[in-house]
Amino acid sequence: MGDVVIHNATGANLLNGIVSSFIRKADWLGRVGADVGIFEVDENSLPIVLTYMKPSRVVLLNLFRDQLDRYGEVDVIVEKWTQALAKLPRATQFILNSDDPGIASLGSAVKGKVLYFGINDRKKFLKIAEHATDSTFCPRCGKRLEYEGMYFSHLGLWQCPSCGNKRPTPDVSVWPTALPGLYNQYNTLAAVATVTSFPIPYATVKHALVGFMPAFGRQEEIAVGDKKVKVFLSKNPTGFNASLRTVLEMGSDHILLVLNDRIPDGRDVSWIWDVDFEMIPKNTNVTVSGDRVFDMALRMKYADTGATVKHDRDLSQALHDAIEMTPKGKVLYVLATYSGMLEVRGMLTGRKIL
Repeated sequence: MGDVVIHNATGANLLNGIVSSFIRKADWLGRVGADVGIFEVDENSLPIVLTYMKPSRVVLLNLFRDQLDRYGEVDVIVEKWTQALAKLPRATQFILNSDDPGIASLGSAVKGKVLYFGINDRKKFLKIAEHATDSTFCPRCGKRLEYEGMYFSHLGLWQCPSCGNKRPTPDVSVWPTALPGLYNQYNTLAAVATVTSFPIPYATVKHALVGFMPAFGRQEEIAVGDKKVKVFLSKNPTGFNASLRTVLEMGSDHILLVLNDRIPDGRDVSWIWDVDFEMIPKNTNVTVSGDRVFDMALRMKYADTGATVKHDRDLSQALHDAIEMTPKGKVLYVLATYSGMLEVRGMLTGRKIL
């Protein structure tokens, strides 16, 4: 492998964002000065991107409902992926999440070698299934799946009592992660499973993961005086539940929720009713803002957790007030949709509100 890597560092994961990543590494003659490309790709854009490139590895983490007004249900995406991935050559290797029934089923549709990753820790099963469960029917026969347990949403130890389809045994299932949250354990396992297909020493992998620092709204931490703000991109029911559960496990009692409905976020915000805001304890201070601040404020009212909830449509003012309410030495946790996350980052890094 080479030393120079192209990647879409800002999270621009549509076709134009990936092309822009190449342009930034190109000289005036259009020659790209890089050895390796690693790209996060939007789920609906993946079939389009694959018409322009034939990757050596394809890593598929999970599929959840996201922007239903544009993308449709999860099953629609799985069908598109199945058709696109089946066209890739035998040389392409696939790293798939065995705990996601839809993702795991793609292993039988591709020509190349498949590696599976998943979690084998029954202590992490949910006590109560989340409202946001998307793929609980067998991809092969359509019957309802049975679960020994779920980790979050529809991810867990599953099998079909009708046709015998079941969760593949993961090739990689245990690896320590430096970041909190079960979803980051999945991210770590996916990364480790990927590098096992390359001649990379485990010592190098371990060193890289221990020193990993989150960036660009994915648990990114920004210092504001003697306080800290930690930003969690949360843009669909499952993602919001995972972020919310993580910050509460970290002892959060000051939270800012930002809900926008712009093009990058999706226009339909009805999904907030599938987020389990009821898990927020009553001693929490919650500030609500964004373009759809009143939708979120109403959702919090119906959650009826006893938490102190304030709302302000002016995001700059809401962020300022939430930081002011956060005690010295403590952390304000921001859970925001995509455009809201970008706004918060801009305000914090530009010190526009201070």
